[in-house]
Amino acid sequence: MGASQSAAQGDTDAAQGERTAVPNPEINVATAELAALKTERDELKEILVRRQAEFDNFRKRTERERADYMQFAGMDVVRDMLPVLDDFDRALKVECGSPDYAKGVEMIYNRTFDILKKMGLDPIESVGKAFDPHLHQAIDRFETNDCPDGTVLSEYQRGYNFKGKLLRPSMVRVSVKP
Repeated sequence: MGASQSAAQGDTDAAQGERTAVPNPEINVATAELAALKTERDELKEILVRRQAEFDNFRKRTERERADYMQFAGMDVVRDMLPVLDDFDRALKVECGSPDYAKGVEMIYNRTFDILKKMGLDPIESVGKAFDPHLHQAIDRFETNDCPDGTVLSEYQRGYNFKGKLLRPSMVRVSVKP
């Protein structure tokens, strides 16, 4: 490069320096618009992240509700079958004239009970256990010194759990000290 070129280059650089030093209203407007657009972009990103989190929570909640519904969908059917089981229990306790008839009733009871057990029905064992108000409904109190206070002496109606949830409490007779 010659001396004249570098002098011309220096003049051009000086001219550009003067141009950038002078405030240009168009640049100021563009800078302000850029800042406004960046702020709007950040706000929209925040809204997007929030909406994605809300949707994810909604999806998880509906999956949980659907799983609960599927798990306990048979609960009403099983609850409606409990009086039938109670009738079978009573029928099995009554003396019958025909042993074959009694055996047939017992077979039907066992088959019905096994089906309900596979669905999640679980009988509550009460007799001889301590009274639990969450599992038992005290129908009668009996004074005795033969067992500790609050022991279940007999069961009037069997209680059941369904998949870990109480379906029906046991109706029981409870001991009390005289």
